Amino acid sequence: MQFHSGIDLKDYALWGALAAALLLPCIASATLGEPEASVQTDAAQLNGSIKMTDRAVYRVHEIQMPSGTSLREYVSSDGNVFAVGWNGPTMPNLRQALGRFFDPYVAALQARHGDRNHVQVQLDNLVVQVSGHMRGSFAGRAYLPQAVPAGVSVGDLH
Repeated sequence: MQFHSGIDLKDYALWGALAAALLLPCIASATLGEPEASVQTDAAQLNGSIKMTDRAVYRVHEIQMPSGTSLREYVSSDGNVFAVGWNGPTMPNLRQALGRFFDPYVAALQARHGDRNHVQVQLDNLVVQVSGHMRGSFAGRAYLPQAVPAGVSVGDLH
């Protein structure tokens, strides 16, 4: 079904899910480009349990939220979050997760590439990939290409 604007109904569903994610408070607090010290605060705000995994050149802090969504913060050896990833039945609050990168992300949505259930924004200093559907599951990741540690495959950030 298409509306007069030429936008498919499924596009409205994806945009609606993104809008809801932006308006919901405290669903996720990981902030791209910020220090690792906020991880404990994030877990407390989310009423979630946290698990840390130490990799060769980075750490992953995974917060399991009561909603069933898992949020991962990827922290480089310099102590800053260089990527966030999520999957589960709810979208994280992208304004919170992207921090200072949120406004450029929203501006880039106007020229987005992808199909009805996928959004990809690729800027010089930010990549955001989101997929999902209402009453289903959402998955995504956002990362700072220049901050990804040497030897880390972007494919491992999910």
